Amino acid sequence: MHAKDLPGLRMLHPELISMENEVFRVYLGWTAVLVLKIFAMGILTGLTRFVTATFANPEDLMSPKLKVKFDDPNVERVRRAHRNDLENIVPFFIIGLLYTLTNPSVFLAVNLFRAVGIARIVHTIVYAVVVLPQPSRALSFFVALGATVYMALQVIAAAAF
Repeated sequence: MHAKDLPGLRMLHPELISMENEVFRVYLGWTAVLVLKIFAMGILTGLTRFVTATFANPEDLMSPKLKVKFDDPNVERVRRAHRNDLENIVPFFIIGLLYTLTNPSVFLAVNLFRAVGIARIVHTIVYAVVVLPQPSRALSFFVALGATVYMALQVIAAAAF
């Protein structure tokens, strides 16, 4: 007896994780964009440290006149934005893949992935690059959070555990 012969047992359709599935393809694209964005934050942190001569390790000091420093507001702002990415983009990677497996509407899934990607990019811009007053950062944060939470709830509903 095969699992497909058991009534009520739902099987994962292999075509959901293929380049033929537009939802999966768009998920892969936005995931790659966001991975590059996370890497860019590390580079931005390094550049900001260099420009402000704020180094956290003695071996990084470029002059004997410099001292190890941990409290530059510009460096800390970029580091907070980077940490915020790690706290929010990594869960999107997981839940976005699981959401893809629920065989969602192409239109809805593609726009949720776009919303998360664009909102996370905007979040970094208004937080660490061209600092804008609130609610710009909060709006971009909550757009991405809302989309990710929606996908998580849909995964829970599909799992019906």
